[in-house]
Amino acid sequence: MRRVIAGAFAVAVAWDLGSLLADWDLGHTVCKPLLLPLLAAYAVVRGAPRLLIAALFFGWCGDVLLMFDADPAFLAGMGGFAVGHVCYLVLFARCGAPHGRTGLLAGAYGLVLIVTLLLMWSDLPGELRIPVAAYSLLLTTMAFRAARLGLLAAIGGALFLLSDTLIATGLADWPQLPRPDFWIMLTYAAAQGLLVKGVMDSLDARKAPAAAYGGSRARV
Repeated sequence: MRRVIAGAFAVAVAWDLGSLLADWDLGHTVCKPLLLPLLAAYAVVRGAPRLLIAALFFGWCGDVLLMFDADPAFLAGMGGFAVGHVCYLVLFARCGAPHGRTGLLAGAYGLVLIVTLLLMWSDLPGELRIPVAAYSLLLTTMAFRAARLGLLAAIGGALFLLSDTLIATGLADWPQLPRPDFWIMLTYAAAQGLLVKGVMDSLDARKAPAAAYGGSRARV
């Protein structure tokens, strides 16, 4: 079943990206809200903890709200993603493990955050500067802490940061890549998918030694 759901998620992502490339608004409107429910279904089938489902739910709320072209909806959507990042952070703290390059990684993410905010600050709309700065700090922390769960989650966290940075450059009216919505959704969908797989693979790896120990104890 998990392969079927993962395949459905991949098809929905491809359809959504194709809709963006084709300027087919209806396709994007239909497909985008399906992405995180499909990921949540995949996670449930794999026995996901409630915090992961909560992170995906609040991410889905953010997805839907950002589809409305209005500042209140944008701020509410950013709030939804922020709650999702908090869920991820608590989950990473409970399930992850420190690694040897924590200090180096923290310094790199901190530098990226500071430089990005300094460069964008004067170009951001005045009413969005503080919310964007606070959200960026939370997002960067989530991306950094994702590395506690291994390479897949670490890449997922980094791609999430990249995706939202692309959104921020649009808010700041910086020059954009061709088809910016395509690149934003590509990095975002990959980020959420890798985070979910990274979390579940990490949890499965933690369960395996316990199961093996229990089996060996039963045979004594």
